[in-house]
Amino acid sequence: MRKSSLAILAFAFCLLPLAGCSSKQAGSEATINVWHWMTDREPAFQELAKRYEAKTGIKVDFQLYAPSDAYSQKVRAAAQGVNLPDIFGILGEKRDFSSFVKAGHILDLTPYMDESDGVWKNRFFAKALSVNEFTAGNNYGVNPGIYAVPIDIMTIQMLYNKDLFKELGLNPNVPPRTFQEFLDIGKKISAKNRGGSAATGGAGASYAAGASALGRGGKQTYMLGLVSGWGEIWMIDCFANNYAFNIMGEEKVLATIKGKVPYTDPDWIKVLTLFKDMQESGALASGLVTMVNKNAEQLFANGKAVFAFNGSWCVNVYRGMNPNLNYGAMLPPPASDKYPMTIWGGAGSSFMVNARSKNKEAAVIFLRWLTDRDQQAYLAQTTNNLPANKESLSKIPSILSQFADDMEHTTHPSTWGISESPQVIEALDKGIQSIIIGERAPEQVAQEVQRIKQRELAKRR
Repeated sequence: MRKSSLAILAFAFCLLPLAGCSSKQAGSEATINVWHWMTDREPAFQELAKRYEAKTGIKVDFQLYAPSDAYSQKVRAAAQGVNLPDIFGILGEKRDFSSFVKAGHILDLTPYMDESDGVWKNRFFAKALSVNEFTAGNNYGVNPGIYAVPIDIMTIQMLYNKDLFKELGLNPNVPPRTFQEFLDIGKKISAKNRGGSAATGGAGASYAAGASALGRGGKQTYMLGLVSGWGEIWMIDCFANNYAFNIMGEEKVLATIKGKVPYTDPDWIKVLTLFKDMQESGALASGLVTMVNKNAEQLFANGKAVFAFNGSWCVNVYRGMNPNLNYGAMLPPPASDKYPMTIWGGAGSSFMVNARSKNKEAAVIFLRWLTDRDQQAYLAQTTNNLPANKESLSKIPSILSQFADDMEHTTHPSTWGISESPQVIEALDKGIQSIIIGERAPEQVAQEVQRIKQRELAKRR
């Protein structure tokens, strides 16, 4: 399941944020229309709309369009017909975001963010805002500015099952601190499985067997290693990027995207070799390369897997599947001490204001209220999504705090100012899948990815 990044809104009719204004707005009967795709947040949005109308006299109409593909089609059609709602979001890449800005559909919120000494802007995590910002000299040709406001944030990192840690003889409060410690736990998983059911089949417990056990409701006699939606290759790309930043640093990763460093560089071979090492140690669940995230979440939530790689949205998912799950969040254990471990994160969902809307000033005011501390805390408590407002963190569950604590370690491709070609990304991620199943060596994958990179660079010349 991929959580998509979106856009913003802003302004103030009071000198300070709306939260400080208690009186209703006189003479305003306009309805603020909001389109969204967030099924899990719909009840909370409706409740907040009631509260806002009671406070200000202004009606807010949240309209849900799901699934996300249907929502995106509706937004694109509305943009073509120039009849977008007052507030909406964009599901897609930064280039999609930029095309809406350049077409005049999205209001630049920078002036609203900056007024009153940046009081609105400063309530957000800086890295959440950066996902919605275009900086000077960006490759998209968009005027510098902030064009969307984050409603929540997300990080993608690792989870571990504390009860299974105890079964392995490990301290449930001390996750692996290095990549080698992670591999060593993989060996413990393999050793336990060899001493248990013969159905485990060697280095890693079988995904198919685990799924079968879930269906039978039988007692688990083995453990799965890391589970994740690596059949959805973007999650492999995320994991690989984490370790690329850790091993070679951001500058060299971006230099690779620019074509200045080849994928056959020794540091890239190190990154690819990590996947071979994980598979050989038993740290990865068998069948991982065809696993969709929905199934991975079910396996971890039901206590079948020691590790998972997932986003902070999983807190709500796991709570629905198994409220008693005993687990913790952790950064992927670093493979190098040369550069810090960096994970994907930033704005989870964002809203933007229709620049052509006759209600755009009222829309900005509403979004300022929606992102104030109390409303953000309410959303976090009812939906288990991380609040974008830093002031709301004291009111969220402890497991969400573990995700929020790592915001300082985040990056995201939408903030890099440059994008790798889809063909190269696909070759890299599918190549990693082939390493995991033993079809190709890291060096072979690196050579194939570099061949495709050179082909794509030649097309641009």
